[in-house]
Amino acid sequence: MIKVKNLVKRYVNVNAVDNISFHVNENEIVGLLGPNGAGKTTTMRILTCFMPATAGSAMVAGHDVFTDSLNVRQQIGYLPENVPLYLDMRAYEYLMFRAKLKNIPRRERRKKIEYCLEVTGIKDVQKQIIGTLSKGYKQRVGLADTLIHDPKILILDEPTIGLDPNQIRQIRGVIKGLGQKHTVLLSTHILPEVEMVCDRVMIINKGKIVAMDTPANLMKQLKTGSNLVLEVKGDGEKIKKSLSEIDTVESVSYRKKDDANEFYINGNGEKDIREAAFNCIVQNNYILRELKRQTITLEEIFHQVTTTETEVETANA
Repeated sequence: MIKVKNLVKRYVNVNAVDNISFHVNENEIVGLLGPNGAGKTTTMRILTCFMPATAGSAMVAGHDVFTDSLNVRQQIGYLPENVPLYLDMRAYEYLMFRAKLKNIPRRERRKKIEYCLEVTGIKDVQKQIIGTLSKGYKQRVGLADTLIHDPKILILDEPTIGLDPNQIRQIRGVIKGLGQKHTVLLSTHILPEVEMVCDRVMIINKGKIVAMDTPANLMKQLKTGSNLVLEVKGDGEKIKKSLSEIDTVESVSYRKKDDANEFYINGNGEKDIREAAFNCIVQNNYILRELKRQTITLEEIFHQVTTTETEVETANA
Protein backbone atom coordinates (compact mmCIF):
# COMPACT_ATOMS: atom_id res chain seq x y z
CA MET A 1 0.00 0.00 0.00
CA ILE A 2 2.93 2.34 0.71
CA LYS A 3 6.24 1.97 -1.11
CA VAL A 4 9.11 4.38 -0.46
CA LYS A 5 12.47 4.16 -2.19
CA ASN A 6 15.61 6.26 -1.59
CA LEU A 7 13.58 9.18 -0.23
CA VAL A 8 15.53 12.34 0.60
CA LYS A 9 14.47 15.71 2.00
CA ARG A 10 17.29 18.21 2.22
CA TYR A 11 17.33 21.57 4.02
CA VAL A 12 20.43 23.60 3.12
CA ASN A 13 23.19 21.42 4.66
CA VAL A 14 21.01 18.93 6.55
CA ASN A 15 19.15 15.85 5.30
CA ALA A 16 15.99 15.70 7.40
CA VAL A 17 15.18 12.46 5.56
CA ASP A 18 18.28 10.66 4.35
CA ASN A 19 17.82 8.07 1.61
CA ILE A 20 15.20 5.90 3.32
CA SER A 21 13.33 2.96 1.81
CA PHE A 22 10.45 0.97 3.28
CA HIS A 23 7.03 -0.48 2.53
CA VAL A 24 3.76 -0.93 4.42
CA ASN A 25 1.48 -3.84 3.51
CA GLU A 26 -2.29 -3.82 3.25
CA ASN A 27 -4.10 -3.90 6.64
CA GLU A 28 -0.80 -3.63 8.48
CA ILE A 29 -0.11 -1.27 11.37
CA VAL A 30 3.45 0.02 11.16
CA GLY A 31 5.00 2.29 13.77
CA LEU A 32 7.50 4.97 12.80
CA LEU A 33 9.48 5.42 15.99
CA GLY A 34 12.18 7.96 16.69
CA PRO A 35 13.35 10.79 18.93
CA ASN A 36 12.20 14.36 18.33
CA GLY A 37 13.72 15.75 15.14
CA ALA A 38 14.47 12.30 13.70
CA GLY A 39 12.49 12.86 10.48
CA LYS A 40 9.14 11.21 11.32
CA THR A 41 6.89 14.18 10.61
CA THR A 42 8.84 15.18 7.50
CA THR A 43 8.38 11.67 6.08
CA MET A 44 4.65 11.81 6.76
CA ARG A 45 4.27 15.25 5.22
CA ILE A 46 5.90 13.97 2.04
CA LEU A 47 3.63 10.90 1.92
CA THR A 48 0.54 13.07 2.40
CA CYS A 49 1.57 15.50 -0.35
CA PHE A 50 2.03 18.44 2.02
CA MET A 51 5.73 18.69 1.23
CA PRO A 52 7.86 17.85 -1.82
CA ALA A 53 10.86 15.56 -1.51
CA THR A 54 14.35 16.43 -2.73
CA ALA A 55 14.89 13.01 -4.29
CA GLY A 56 13.56 9.46 -4.35
CA SER A 57 10.13 7.99 -5.00
CA ALA A 58 6.98 7.26 -3.00
CA MET A 59 3.86 5.34 -4.01
CA VAL A 60 0.69 5.40 -1.92
CA ALA A 61 -2.19 3.05 -2.84
CA GLY A 62 -0.66 2.65 -6.28
CA HIS A 63 -0.38 6.40 -6.96
CA ASP A 64 2.79 8.46 -7.25
CA VAL A 65 2.99 11.05 -4.48
CA PHE A 66 4.79 13.53 -6.71
CA THR A 67 2.84 13.25 -9.96
CA ASP A 68 -0.59 12.06 -8.85
CA SER A 69 -1.15 13.89 -5.57
CA LEU A 70 -4.94 14.31 -5.99
CA ASN A 71 -5.53 10.56 -6.12
CA VAL A 72 -3.13 10.04 -3.23
CA ARG A 73 -5.09 12.50 -1.05
CA GLN A 74 -8.33 10.68 -1.87
CA GLN A 75 -6.88 7.39 -0.63
CA ILE A 76 -5.46 8.59 2.69
CA GLY A 77 -6.74 9.87 6.01
CA TYR A 78 -4.15 12.12 7.66
CA LEU A 79 -4.13 13.08 11.33
CA PRO A 80 -1.42 15.71 11.94
CA GLU A 81 0.27 16.13 15.31
CA ASN A 82 -1.83 19.21 16.10
CA VAL A 83 -5.38 18.37 15.05
CA PRO A 84 -6.97 21.36 13.21
CA LEU A 85 -10.51 21.45 14.59
CA TYR A 86 -13.15 24.18 14.58
CA LEU A 87 -13.61 24.53 18.33
CA ASP A 88 -16.90 26.47 18.10
CA MET A 89 -18.66 23.70 16.16
CA ARG A 90 -20.42 20.67 17.56
CA ALA A 91 -18.73 17.33 16.83
CA TYR A 92 -21.51 16.08 14.53
CA GLU A 93 -21.76 19.44 12.81
CA TYR A 94 -18.01 19.48 12.19
CA LEU A 95 -18.03 15.98 10.70
CA MET A 96 -20.94 16.92 8.41
CA PHE A 97 -18.97 19.98 7.29
CA ARG A 98 -15.90 17.84 6.60
CA ALA A 99 -17.99 15.29 4.69
CA LYS A 100 -19.22 18.06 2.39
CA LEU A 101 -15.66 19.31 1.83
CA LYS A 102 -14.59 15.79 0.90
CA ASN A 103 -17.39 15.55 -1.68
CA ILE A 104 -19.12 12.62 -0.01
CA PRO A 105 -22.54 12.21 -1.70
CA ARG A 106 -25.39 13.72 0.36
CA ARG A 107 -27.24 10.38 0.66
CA GLU A 108 -24.13 8.72 2.20
CA ARG A 109 -23.04 11.41 4.65
CA ARG A 110 -25.25 10.55 7.60
CA LYS A 111 -24.42 6.83 7.41
CA LYS A 112 -20.67 7.47 7.21
CA ILE A 113 -20.77 9.92 10.11
CA GLU A 114 -22.68 7.40 12.24
CA TYR A 115 -20.04 4.78 11.46
CA CYS A 116 -17.18 7.13 12.41
CA LEU A 117 -18.90 8.17 15.64
CA GLU A 118 -19.31 4.51 16.58
CA VAL A 119 -15.78 3.41 15.67
CA THR A 120 -14.06 6.28 17.49
CA GLY A 121 -16.35 6.14 20.52
CA ILE A 122 -17.68 9.71 20.36
CA LYS A 123 -21.36 8.99 19.83
CA ASP A 124 -22.18 10.25 23.32
CA VAL A 125 -20.51 13.63 22.75
CA GLN A 126 -21.56 14.26 19.14
CA LYS A 127 -23.78 17.22 20.15
CA GLN A 128 -21.17 18.89 22.33
CA ILE A 129 -19.12 21.93 21.29
CA ILE A 130 -15.66 20.65 20.34
CA GLY A 131 -13.96 23.34 22.42
CA THR A 132 -15.55 21.92 25.58
CA LEU A 133 -14.28 18.39 24.98
CA SER A 134 -11.22 16.88 26.66
CA LYS A 135 -8.04 16.52 24.60
CA GLY A 136 -8.69 12.80 24.26
CA TYR A 137 -12.13 13.37 22.76
CA LYS A 138 -10.79 16.10 20.49
CA GLN A 139 -8.25 13.59 19.22
CA ARG A 140 -11.07 11.15 18.53
CA VAL A 141 -12.99 13.78 16.59
CA GLY A 142 -9.84 14.23 14.49
CA LEU A 143 -9.66 10.47 13.96
CA ALA A 144 -13.32 10.41 12.91
CA ASP A 145 -12.53 13.08 10.32
CA THR A 146 -9.68 10.98 8.88
CA LEU A 147 -12.10 8.05 8.48
CA ILE A 148 -15.14 9.78 7.05
CA HIS A 149 -14.26 9.29 3.37
CA ASP A 150 -13.32 5.63 4.03
CA PRO A 151 -9.64 5.90 3.07
CA LYS A 152 -7.54 2.81 2.43
CA ILE A 153 -4.61 4.24 4.35
CA LEU A 154 -4.41 6.13 7.65
CA ILE A 155 -1.33 8.24 8.40
CA LEU A 156 -1.32 9.29 12.05
CA ASP A 157 1.33 11.67 13.40
CA GLU A 158 1.75 11.35 17.19
CA PRO A 159 -1.96 10.52 17.79
CA THR A 160 -1.58 10.18 21.57
CA ILE A 161 0.68 13.15 22.29
CA GLY A 162 -0.43 15.19 25.29
CA LEU A 163 -3.01 12.64 26.46
CA ASP A 164 -3.25 11.18 29.95
CA PRO A 165 -2.66 7.41 30.48
CA ASN A 166 -6.38 6.52 30.31
CA GLN A 167 -6.87 8.53 27.12
CA ILE A 168 -3.79 6.91 25.59
CA ARG A 169 -5.18 3.43 26.26
CA GLN A 170 -8.50 4.39 24.71
CA ILE A 171 -6.92 5.83 21.55
CA ARG A 172 -4.66 2.76 21.30
CA GLY A 173 -7.74 0.55 21.30
CA VAL A 174 -9.34 2.62 18.53
CA ILE A 175 -6.19 2.44 16.37
CA LYS A 176 -5.82 -1.31 16.91
CA GLY A 177 -9.39 -1.80 15.71
CA LEU A 178 -8.82 0.38 12.66
CA GLY A 179 -5.98 -1.91 11.55
CA GLN A 180 -8.52 -4.62 10.73
CA LYS A 181 -9.92 -2.53 7.88
CA HIS A 182 -7.24 0.05 7.07
CA THR A 183 -3.50 0.21 6.49
CA VAL A 184 -2.00 2.36 9.24
CA LEU A 185 1.31 4.24 9.40
CA LEU A 186 1.70 5.62 12.90
CA SER A 187 4.46 7.92 14.14
CA THR A 188 5.28 8.13 17.83
CA HIS A 189 8.07 8.40 20.38
CA ILE A 190 6.08 6.42 22.98
CA LEU A 191 7.57 2.93 23.12
CA PRO A 192 4.66 0.97 24.72
CA GLU A 193 2.38 2.37 22.01
CA VAL A 194 4.40 0.67 19.30
CA GLU A 195 4.76 -2.59 21.20
CA MET A 196 1.04 -2.88 21.93
CA VAL A 197 -0.42 -1.64 18.64
CA CYS A 198 1.99 -2.21 15.74
CA ASP A 199 2.70 -5.26 13.60
CA ARG A 200 6.08 -3.85 12.60
CA VAL A 201 8.26 -1.00 13.76
CA MET A 202 10.69 1.27 11.92
CA ILE A 203 13.15 3.20 14.05
CA ILE A 204 14.36 6.41 12.43
CA ASN A 205 17.28 8.47 13.72
CA LYS A 206 18.90 11.53 12.13
CA GLY A 207 16.86 10.96 8.98
CA LYS A 208 17.93 7.33 8.52
CA ILE A 209 16.03 4.12 9.21
CA VAL A 210 18.30 2.26 11.62
CA ALA A 211 16.02 -0.70 12.36
CA MET A 212 12.92 -2.22 10.77
CA ASP A 213 11.15 -5.45 11.72
CA THR A 214 8.63 -6.84 14.18
CA PRO A 215 9.45 -6.00 17.81
CA ALA A 216 10.12 -9.70 18.48
CA ASN A 217 12.53 -10.04 15.54
CA LEU A 218 14.40 -6.88 16.52
CA MET A 219 15.00 -8.42 19.91
CA LYS A 220 16.39 -11.55 18.27
CA GLN A 221 18.70 -9.54 16.01
CA LEU A 222 20.13 -7.44 18.81
CA LYS A 223 20.48 -10.20 21.40
CA THR A 224 21.35 -13.65 20.09
CA GLY A 225 21.86 -15.52 23.35
CA SER A 226 24.66 -13.22 24.56
CA ASN A 227 22.80 -12.16 27.71
CA LEU A 228 21.56 -14.95 29.98
CA VAL A 229 19.74 -15.48 33.25
CA LEU A 230 20.57 -18.67 35.19
CA GLU A 231 19.23 -20.09 38.42
CA VAL A 232 21.89 -22.32 39.97
CA LYS A 233 22.16 -24.05 43.33
CA GLY A 234 25.63 -23.89 44.89
CA ASP A 235 28.28 -21.52 46.17
CA GLY A 236 27.56 -18.13 44.57
CA GLU A 237 31.12 -16.83 44.42
CA LYS A 238 32.55 -20.08 43.03
CA ILE A 239 29.84 -20.29 40.38
CA LYS A 240 30.42 -16.65 39.44
CA LYS A 241 34.15 -17.29 39.04
CA SER A 242 33.52 -20.33 36.82
CA LEU A 243 31.04 -18.49 34.59
CA SER A 244 33.37 -15.48 34.30
CA GLU A 245 36.04 -17.71 32.72
CA ILE A 246 33.84 -18.47 29.70
CA ASP A 247 35.24 -16.95 26.53
CA THR A 248 33.24 -13.88 25.33
CA VAL A 249 31.62 -13.34 28.77
CA GLU A 250 32.09 -9.72 29.80
CA SER A 251 30.46 -9.69 33.24
CA VAL A 252 28.64 -11.90 35.73
CA SER A 253 26.51 -10.81 38.66
CA TYR A 254 24.14 -12.67 40.93
CA ARG A 255 21.64 -12.39 43.75
CA LYS A 256 20.28 -14.82 46.31
CA LYS A 257 16.99 -16.47 45.29
CA ASP A 258 15.41 -18.85 47.82
CA ASP A 259 17.94 -21.67 48.36
CA ALA A 260 19.79 -20.95 45.11
CA ASN A 261 21.31 -17.97 43.21
CA GLU A 262 20.13 -16.10 40.13
CA PHE A 263 23.00 -15.17 37.79
CA TYR A 264 23.03 -12.48 35.10
CA ILE A 265 25.60 -13.04 32.37
CA ASN A 266 26.47 -10.36 29.82
CA GLY A 267 28.27 -11.57 26.70
CA ASN A 268 30.06 -9.45 24.13
CA GLY A 269 27.55 -10.42 21.42
CA GLU A 270 30.01 -12.36 19.27
CA LYS A 271 28.24 -15.69 19.75
CA ASP A 272 25.52 -17.55 21.60
CA ILE A 273 26.91 -18.54 25.02
CA ARG A 274 24.04 -20.71 26.24
CA GLU A 275 25.78 -24.02 25.51
CA ALA A 276 29.03 -22.87 27.11
CA ALA A 277 27.19 -21.70 30.24
CA PHE A 278 25.30 -25.00 30.47
CA ASN A 279 28.50 -27.05 30.12
CA CYS A 280 30.24 -24.91 32.73
CA ILE A 281 27.54 -25.60 35.32
CA VAL A 282 27.34 -29.32 34.58
CA GLN A 283 31.11 -29.90 34.51
CA ASN A 284 31.51 -28.19 37.90
CA ASN A 285 28.72 -30.33 39.40
CA TYR A 286 26.43 -27.44 40.21
CA ILE A 287 22.66 -27.86 40.05
CA LEU A 288 21.09 -25.91 37.17
CA ARG A 289 17.43 -25.08 37.69
CA GLU A 290 16.87 -22.61 34.86
CA LEU A 291 18.71 -21.10 31.89
CA LYS A 292 17.10 -18.50 29.63
CA ARG A 293 17.90 -15.52 27.50
CA GLN A 294 17.58 -12.20 29.23
CA THR A 295 14.55 -10.42 27.78
CA ILE A 296 15.34 -7.17 26.00
CA THR A 297 12.66 -4.49 25.88
CA LEU A 298 11.75 -2.23 22.98
CA GLU A 299 13.06 0.63 25.10
CA GLU A 300 16.52 -0.99 25.17
CA ILE A 301 16.40 -1.56 21.40
CA PHE A 302 15.44 2.07 20.85
CA HIS A 303 18.26 3.29 23.07
CA GLN A 304 20.78 0.99 21.42
CA VAL A 305 20.05 1.94 17.82
CA THR A 306 19.59 5.69 18.41
CA THR A 307 22.72 6.23 20.51
CA THR A 308 25.20 4.28 18.38
CA GLU A 309 26.09 4.17 14.71
CA THR A 310 25.12 0.49 14.56
CA GLU A 311 22.33 -0.22 12.12
CA VAL A 312 20.22 -3.31 12.63
CA GLU A 313 19.71 -5.39 9.50
CA THR A 314 16.31 -4.43 8.13
CA ALA A 315 13.81 -7.02 7.01
CA ASN A 316 12.02 -6.73 3.66
CA ALA A 317 13.22 -3.16 3.08
